[in-house]
Amino acid sequence: MLMHLMLMNAMVPIGVYVLKRLGRLPRIWRIWPWATAAQLAMLWGWHSPVILSAATQNLGLMMLMQVNLGGAAALFWISIASMPQHESWRAIMALLITGKLFCLLGALLVFSPNLLFYDAGANLMPAAGALADQQLAGIIMLVACPLSYVTAGIILASRWVLALEDREEFRG
Repeated sequence: MLMHLMLMNAMVPIGVYVLKRLGRLPRIWRIWPWATAAQLAMLWGWHSPVILSAATQNLGLMMLMQVNLGGAAALFWISIASMPQHESWRAIMALLITGKLFCLLGALLVFSPNLLFYDAGANLMPAAGALADQQLAGIIMLVACPLSYVTAGIILASRWVLALEDREEFRG
């Protein structure tokens, strides 16, 4: 959990920020709806109980999961970061949708009364410890997602409002 949270919520956004500062960010902002959908599909798909349980037991599948989640996150963050300022409302909407559904998955992990990702035959940890692990993973998601998605949304919203104010001052 920590690996793909760090990848999707820290490493990829920081890498995209660096690319933007260097002027090397691809201008793919028009694909933001598809990038948003792809990121959500990858996140929820890889977190389905059968698939995630299989990935935790197979290093190759786990690496494929990390590559898929990182690629979807890169597509998402690049589309958001390359969006023109006058289209910022679209980026804010994408961040809101994505952030809410990430937090929903975290809440599901925290508040589920049952283990969602547990294979008694393959797991050496007792069920109670596995439930605590699942809840901890959900708590980490609930902390990490708002830090990245809400923070990015606030920054974009403030820049958008300031740009709107500047245009009004210029006109009037």
